[in-house]
Amino acid sequence: MPRPIPLERYRNIGISAHIDAGKTTTTERILFYTGMSHKLGEVHDGAATTDWMAQEQERGITITSAAVSCFWPGMDRGFEPHRINIIDTPGHVDFTIEVERSMRVLDGAVMVYDSVGGVQPQSETVWRQANKYHVPRLAFVNKMDRPGADFFRVVRMMQERLKANPVPIVIPVGAEEHFTGVVDLIKKRTIVWDDATQGMVFNYAPVPDELLSTAQEWREKMVSAAAEASDALMDKYLETATLMRLRSSKGCVFGPSPVKSSRCCAAAPLKTKGYSACSMR
Repeated sequence: MPRPIPLERYRNIGISAHIDAGKTTTTERILFYTGMSHKLGEVHDGAATTDWMAQEQERGITITSAAVSCFWPGMDRGFEPHRINIIDTPGHVDFTIEVERSMRVLDGAVMVYDSVGGVQPQSETVWRQANKYHVPRLAFVNKMDRPGADFFRVVRMMQERLKANPVPIVIPVGAEEHFTGVVDLIKKRTIVWDDATQGMVFNYAPVPDELLSTAQEWREKMVSAAAEASDALMDKYLETATLMRLRSSKGCVFGPSPVKSSRCCAAAPLKTKGYSACSMR
């Protein structure tokens, strides 16, 4: 019997971070928003899908890597659908070897950062492991609703401590208790989530006036990075200093060199904001 999705469109994606940055919560949101689960499993309730061991449920931490699957529809149907095998890895330093084993088989990784703590010791360790195995990365700045949350400080910390080249594809609208959504730099629109649907439904709105200049600045940086995905895109960018939306989207997904540059998103798990739209990216 033929596979519904051919093997060449399978991807192994790891979720890695410092302990308590929100890796397992991120995994649960991905499963929920891609329709693989019908209820949000919370770590503090011992109900997370990937925390299946009794010790994990009791302590609220991930001890061993666990794999689950979901399906990516292809970003507004612009690409063929893919099957995504998600590997939720431990964040505690004592279980670093579990992360090392997982890195060997990954096609990509989501590096989760606490918006308050930023780049922490184990964040640096897993980043070096990803460098070792040449794993492409997406940076996910989590817990934007926490007191002291600062998306742009985390971006700077990635540059300074990891020597990385983070490229935000969204910027947050507000922070802490005022975090209400994100500005999609590709579509140049604000994404607003519907609380009544646990963030499952989101709508687009104009960019707030106070964020117009900031959004334009970061969009120019994103488009410049996307142009480096290929010589053709770079030539187009140099000629016009801009790119079509679809071309910009494709560049942000597939290039430039994924080991040298990491896309950045922002989210708040308990407010269920930031996950559903990024899951479609």
